[in-house]
Amino acid sequence: MLLSVLDQSPIRAGGTPAEAIAETVELARLTDRLGYHRYWVAEHHSSAGLAGTAPEILVARLAAATSAMRIGSGGVMLSHYSALKVAETFRVLETLYPGRIDLGIGRAPGADALTTRALQRGPGAFGADYFLTQIADLIGFLRNVMPADHPFARVRAQPQGASAPELWLLGSSDQSAACAAHFGCAFSFAHFITDQGGPEVMAAYHQHFQPSPWLAAPQGSIGIFVLCADSEAEARRLALSRELWRLRLDQGELGPFPSIADAEAYPYSREERLRIAIMRRRAIVGAPEQVKEQLLALGAAYGVSEFVVVTICHDAAARRRSYELLAQVFGLAARATR
Repeated sequence: MLLSVLDQSPIRAGGTPAEAIAETVELARLTDRLGYHRYWVAEHHSSAGLAGTAPEILVARLAAATSAMRIGSGGVMLSHYSALKVAETFRVLETLYPGRIDLGIGRAPGADALTTRALQRGPGAFGADYFLTQIADLIGFLRNVMPADHPFARVRAQPQGASAPELWLLGSSDQSAACAAHFGCAFSFAHFITDQGGPEVMAAYHQHFQPSPWLAAPQGSIGIFVLCADSEAEARRLALSRELWRLRLDQGELGPFPSIADAEAYPYSREERLRIAIMRRRAIVGAPEQVKEQLLALGAAYGVSEFVVVTICHDAAARRRSYELLAQVFGLAARATR
């Protein structure tokens, strides 16, 4: 069983975006020592709650700050960018940190409609409708396997090298799984976004996977929200801040993560309590043994052996403690790191 990290660089109420980025670096160092397998950073734009706008820059910083974990994007929102530029960026990272770089890509904008227009402003913008073409081009540039009749067949994504970043498609739908299967790429299902049909989507990915020169057999993982504390009551109390933040986000409020005191004092309506109950179905919150039991059951349902864990709460120390407890209950082997 592999444990990995997805870090969205959350901004706490009363904190700053700079502190959120510093906490990402600190958490990466900790989880590298604890024995986690990989560490992904997300891409979100124009958000007062999530500071990670440029995963490619954070990947470089985190790879320099760690020794053993794979470091990557979870993910680059490919529809905003040139496939060549993304390939060049991650080939540079692979050259600097060979054998340690993941390139996770997604189709979602990671932003509201106005911000998406700003990101894609200009005559060369592709948009999500060209996602399949962009994946094909990205693979061609990354692996130097562009078809001979492609208009950019003579273009090379430099620096060339013996290895390439590990490519993952990230998503929460059957379309994303179908793309990953078609292109022979690894696939990570975002269970923390939706718990609807996930095991069936993963099964379809395995069934329709087409082996590629870079991946002979299907490789899947699930992204899952986990909050672990010394007691179930404490874990559920800590989770209140993210639950209120998510509720507000669904209502169009893009603020920082509220304190537990604010979450406890919030006057929830009946409808809002029902929405939170639905959120809790796709989260695992509790004491260590409870969390382990639920994760293993979820892994069995999905047929995967890797969990990419996203943990958010208002208290940065409690967030680090959650990853420590998870590492302990799964018996991860600690590493001697720089």
